[in-house]
Amino acid sequence: MTGKGDLIQRLTLQGLEIAPSQVCGAIRLVPLLRDGAQQRGDLRLARRSYAGDDLAVVSLGGPPMDPGVKYLSYIPHGLVLSWSGDGSAVSAARGTQISGAAPDGKRFSWGACNVRVMQKMAKRERQHEREGGAKQLRLLPLHLAMEGFLSLYFSGPEIAWSEYSRRAISRGLDPRWEMVYGGGQIAGFEDALRTFEIHDGQVGVLVFVADALASAFVTPAPEDYRALHRTLLADFYGELIYQYALLYDTALPLHVTLDAERIASLADLRAALSQVRRDWAEFQGFMAHDLLGRSVRADFAYQAGPFTLQRFVTDLDPALENHIGEAIVRDNGDLEYLKTYQLSAAQTRRAYLLQQLAAADWSLDAAAQNLQTTREELVYRMEKAGFGYLLAEPVRVASDKHVRSTGRPSAR
Repeated sequence: MTGKGDLIQRLTLQGLEIAPSQVCGAIRLVPLLRDGAQQRGDLRLARRSYAGDDLAVVSLGGPPMDPGVKYLSYIPHGLVLSWSGDGSAVSAARGTQISGAAPDGKRFSWGACNVRVMQKMAKRERQHEREGGAKQLRLLPLHLAMEGFLSLYFSGPEIAWSEYSRRAISRGLDPRWEMVYGGGQIAGFEDALRTFEIHDGQVGVLVFVADALASAFVTPAPEDYRALHRTLLADFYGELIYQYALLYDTALPLHVTLDAERIASLADLRAALSQVRRDWAEFQGFMAHDLLGRSVRADFAYQAGPFTLQRFVTDLDPALENHIGEAIVRDNGDLEYLKTYQLSAAQTRRAYLLQQLAAADWSLDAAAQNLQTTREELVYRMEKAGFGYLLAEPVRVASDKHVRSTGRPSAR
C-alpha cells in the first residue's frame, strides 16, 4: 500500500488481524479483526436497499467511455460511505438501511419489471452536506469492480486492421457481458452466515468455498460489519465457487496440537495459544496468496479526504486464481474497505486474450507471435472465448478451414 491519492500496487491487509476460521460444510469464514486503537470512527459504511428492483441501469459517461454507454445488472443494494473532513467521528448514514425504494436515481415500471436508472458507480451526495451531515458517497458494491473489468480494452482496435469487422472498428466490444451467481445460489452459504459467530472487533471476512477464496470483505468499523454481514448473500460469485459448493461437502480440516511438555503454567499456555493464533493467521493468509500480496492493476475512482476509493484486477495470470475488487485505503496505507470477486477460468481467459491483443496494438500476427501460436489458432481461441463478432468473416472462414484440415488446436 502507498500514501494518499496513490493506487494499490499489491493488496495487503494492513491494519487488520486474521483470526481462526469457522467451518460449516464446504464454507470456511475467516474473520478479519481491527484493533480498537485503529478504529478511528471518521469513516463509516451503511446499506441502502433497492428492494423491489428487478434491474438497474447505470449511466457511465465520461472519457474514455462514450456518454451513451450503460451498465445493466441486478443491483440489490448500494453502500453509503460517510466521512468527516477533519478526522472527527461520524455515524453511519441515517435512513440508509430502511427497506424499500431509496431516493437514488429514478424508478420505472417496464411491464412486469421494476427498473432503477442511476448515474455513476460512485456518486457524491451533496444534499446531506448542506443539511449539516457528514460528507457522503454512494457506491454500488462489486459492480464498481465488475464495470471496470468489463471496460478493459472496451474500445477495441484503435487501428482499422482489415482482419476486424466493421462493428469492431466502430463499436469496440460493445456490448460486453459476464454471467455470475448470486450468494443465495451457493449451497450452504446462507446456513453458514446465519450460524457463524461474529467476533468482537470483527470488521471483515475471507470467504472460502472448498478452500478456494470466493471473496474478501472489509468494512471500516465492527458496527458496520454486523449490519452488512448478511449482504454477502446478495453479492455475486463466480462459476467455480458455485460448482465447488455443489461438489464438496467439507473443507480441509486444520488440526492444531500443543506440546504439553512445554506448558507448565498459565503463562506458558497463554503464550502457546498466541503462537497457535499466529500460525493459523499465517496459514489462512497463505490460503489467500493468489489475492494477498499479488500484483494488481488499480484505477482511481474517488478521493474522499484521506481515503482513496479504487478498483483493481490482479495480473491475469492464467495459471493462477485471478480476482477483481474495489478498496478504500487510508493515506497511511490501512485498508478500510474491500470487496472482491474471483474470476472464473473462462473470464480470465477472455481478459487475458484482450490484454494480449491490446499489447500487440490488436495485430493478430503480432499477438499470435507473442503467444507462441499461429494466427489461425489465435482466431480459434477468440471464437471460443466469444469474441468472434470482432473478426471479419473471411478471417473466421480461413481459421475454420485450417482447424478442420489440421485438427482442433490445443488450448494454451
